[in-house]
This record gives sequence, structure tokens and C-alpha cells, in this order.
Amino acid sequence: MDGEDEIKQAYASILDADFERAIDWFEQAVRVDPDNADYHYKLSVTYARSNRLDKAIKHARLACKLQADHDVYRLHADAVEARLLVRDAGTQWDDSRQLYRAVEQLKQAVCLDPLLTEAYLLLAIAYGEQGQYELALQAAKDAVKLEPQNAQANRLAGRYRAKLKRYLRS
Repeated sequence: MDGEDEIKQAYASILDADFERAIDWFEQAVRVDPDNADYHYKLSVTYARSNRLDKAIKHARLACKLQADHDVYRLHADAVEARLLVRDAGTQWDDSRQLYRAVEQLKQAVCLDPLLTEAYLLLAIAYGEQGQYELALQAAKDAVKLEPQNAQANRLAGRYRAKLKRYLRS
């Protein structure tokens, strides 16, 4: 057995919008052929789409380990890692040390996935909380560049533009 029948069933489940069943089929394919990097990658993508990031990163890393020279696997693993960093950073707003750590995580997330708007938005807010209005404005503007119609990004850019002007006048 090579897992191809399970992969076909997983795709059929996706076409039926039954993502949990697709995950079950991809998991079966991985059990049939645990050294198949592509199966781990496909399972990881499906986990990520279901926002099950801890499981997604596990299989993304396995795919990369099994086939280290595959750029698509590496890009996917980086994107999942970035989402995990954003998720974790979003929980760290209690004190200045945690906020500093959150900023570092968000900067790392942006490096891993420069198209992750949510990372720029949270980075803008974190910089704003630190009173670093120029950096907050830049992060908000970066989010606007990615998604010009994003209302939150535009609001943040306007807010930090105004705060920076007030700060520079004083």
C-alpha cells in the first residue's frame, strides 16, 4: 500500500467541504507511508486551514525533514510558524517585558511570512503601546500596503499618524 487511495479520499472529502474527514484520510495516508513528505505536507495544509496550528507545524516540519530541499514545504512551514508566533504574541500584553517579547515574536513572524497582515497589525498595536509611534505607523502602513481596503489597518495608520504628529510637536 502506498497511501494514494487515502489521498484520493481526502481530496474527495475536501470537495465535499468535509475537512475533518479529509484530515482523517490524510492521517491514514501518513500511517500507510510515514516517510512520504508530500503526505505530511498535505496533512499540514489541511490542519492549518482548520486552524489547528500545533498539529500543522508538526507535519510541516516532518515534511521539511523528509525532503529538506523542497522550497514549497519550507515556505509552508514558515507560514505556519509565523501564524503560531502571531497567536502566541497576541496573548502577551500584560507588562512591558511581555510586550517586548511579543514585539520580537511579531518581527520574527513578519520575517517568516511577509504577507501576514495580522502580524503587521499586532506589531503596530504593540509599538503603539510602547510609545514608538513611528514604528507603529510603519507597521500599520505595511498592513495597508498588503490590504488597502482593510479598515483596521487604515484606522491604525490614521491613529499612529496623528499620535506621531502630536508627539513631534511637543
